[in-house]
Amino acid sequence: MQIKTSYKSAVLLAAAVSLGSGCSTWFSSDFAPPQVQLVDAEVVRARLVEQQFSLRFRIDNPNQHNLPLRGIEYQVELNEIALGQGTSNKWKTVPANGHSFYEVTIYTNLWRQIRDLVRMLETPDQPVNYSLQVRLKSGFLHGKNVDLSHQGSITPGDYLGN
Repeated sequence: MQIKTSYKSAVLLAAAVSLGSGCSTWFSSDFAPPQVQLVDAEVVRARLVEQQFSLRFRIDNPNQHNLPLRGIEYQVELNEIALGQGTSNKWKTVPANGHSFYEVTIYTNLWRQIRDLVRMLETPDQPVNYSLQVRLKSGFLHGKNVDLSHQGSITPGDYLGN
């Protein structure tokens, strides 16, 4: 019985060391922080007391190693209207020197501003200014948070179908 326990401990230790050594390369001195942009915001459902939006983020990884994500925390404003904030724990890997899209659903109560928001997003050819605060949760064993801020504009119809 003692041999089986030692064997399991050795396997777990070897796995932890191999995963831990890979994590250090993501946050070494040559680590460049990823870039996050809001590329699409779509009204899914708009009712008086609850609105549902689908948000699509593009995450660019400028590093030579894949970037594993354990989730994302975000806060979004559209045309200076606080759309909302949320957390998603979906896992995703952003390829080395590549990008990936991360989609979230946000529920909010904007009954005072809903008319302006729906009107803004129903014209897919008109740009919408946004402000984005993001915390990317990365890594496997020794997670690292990367805080990012981005301002820009999106044209809701530009990324449909991508």
